[in-house]
Amino acid sequence: MANLIDNTDRVAATEARAARHPEKQKRADTPVLRKPDWIRVKAPLGKTFSETQDIVKKGGLVTVCEEAGCPNIGECWEQKHATFMILGDTCTRACSFCNVKTGLPAPVDRDEARRVGEATAQMGLNHVVITSVDRDDLDDGGAEHFEDVINAIREHAPGTTIEILTPDFLRKPGAAERVIDAKADVFNHNLETVPRLYLSIRPGARYYHSLRLLERVKERDPSQFTKSGIMVGLGETKEEVMQVMDDMRSAGIDFLTIGQYLQPTRKHAAVDRFVTPEEFKAYETIARAKGFLMVSATPLTRSSYHAGDDFAKLREARNALLARG
Repeated sequence: MANLIDNTDRVAATEARAARHPEKQKRADTPVLRKPDWIRVKAPLGKTFSETQDIVKKGGLVTVCEEAGCPNIGECWEQKHATFMILGDTCTRACSFCNVKTGLPAPVDRDEARRVGEATAQMGLNHVVITSVDRDDLDDGGAEHFEDVINAIREHAPGTTIEILTPDFLRKPGAAERVIDAKADVFNHNLETVPRLYLSIRPGARYYHSLRLLERVKERDPSQFTKSGIMVGLGETKEEVMQVMDDMRSAGIDFLTIGQYLQPTRKHAAVDRFVTPEEFKAYETIARAKGFLMVSATPLTRSSYHAGDDFAKLREARNALLARG
């Protein structure tokens, strides 16, 4: 009986993965490396975690914390920090690192903006992060909806600072400009990896298009902070990471995040290696020397990890730089 139950569980898990990632099912399984001690995190528990979960569920909202299987969900939700994922839970792309469901998305939920604004106020957030799936099916890639969400947050929680983590709006003329003009406090778009690995890791995107998007933010509105991140442990070299840093600084990016890639399933890209905490510290030192106002480089760093605290430090760093002339 025990064997039968175990087999049923395995079949159910396999079917669930196939439903989320139908495009990956013909891929050969990749090896899963044992995680080192520095990657391990506590299971999500506690009253505040449950309260955050309840607010999200009652609002009919989606979070990237859940959809992407973020390892920091327990810590963040215990502090009432959640990253809202708008425009549905289904992405039109199939990046080999990502655990978000792939397929044909549902129509845009026009009431979502109001619910995100109300949830932000209910949770008492000082800083909120809004991200989305890629919506290549929409004429504007979801730009209008980003604008609506930003406006709704300003209406319901006027004291909250807003950070957006956007798709690349590839082949969507005027879309990026519309989102830039909505004037979030932080405009984040992740480069994710080094250019050499784009074809296998991020095939639907273009490295220099993403870099140019962030450069356009600074050209159009120099007051907005820009932010971008990459994962390491995918087979990149140290020299390639430093070149990405230089590219980011050339585009005027203020804030760099570097975190360890963690493999969601055997059908996703394999972890090449686990980068040590000492190597992350070295990356941070190098990045600060290159002129980034803010750097977060640890194994568990994610785009929105400690985003509120980091935004305060980012603003302080800019003010200190301006004071020095």
